[in-house]
Amino acid sequence: MTVTLDTPMKFAHIKPGDTKFESGGLRDFFSYRDLGIVEATGGKVIAQLVRAERAPEVGTGWHRHVLDFHIVVMLKGWARFMYEDKEHLVEAGDVVHQRPGIVHYLFDYSPDMEYLEIASPADFKTVEMPGPAPVPPPTPWK
Repeated sequence: MTVTLDTPMKFAHIKPGDTKFESGGLRDFFSYRDLGIVEATGGKVIAQLVRAERAPEVGTGWHRHVLDFHIVVMLKGWARFMYEDKEHLVEAGDVVHQRPGIVHYLFDYSPDMEYLEIASPADFKTVEMPGPAPVPPPTPWK
C-alpha cells in the first residue's frame, strides 16, 4: 500500500467488543487485536493490542523493522527485550520508543503480557538480523 501525506483519514472509535484477539499476526505465539487505525488512517498507522498466548521458547529472534515510528506501551505483565546489546525489562505502565532500525529481540514475557503497539507505516517490514549479543534464557511458565 502506498501511503502519502494526502491519504485521506477517517474518524474511528473502537470499543472492546468491536474487535477480537486473533492469531495470524507476525508471531504465532501472540494474538493480535486490530484497533481500526489502519483503516482510519488509510494505512499510515497501525495500532494493535498484542498478548501472549504461549510460553516463550525461542522468542522473536534478532530483527529490525523498516518503519518511521514505533512505540510499545506495556499494559499488563512484563516482557524482556534485548535492544542491541542491552537487556531491558519492560513492565506494565512502561513506554518504549523503538527508534527506526534498532536491532532487537523479545525473548521472555509473562503469561499475562499485553501491550499496545503503534507503528507507521501500517505495513512495515521485519528483517531478520544477526545478533549483536548473547540472549538470556526465558523464564518457564508455571
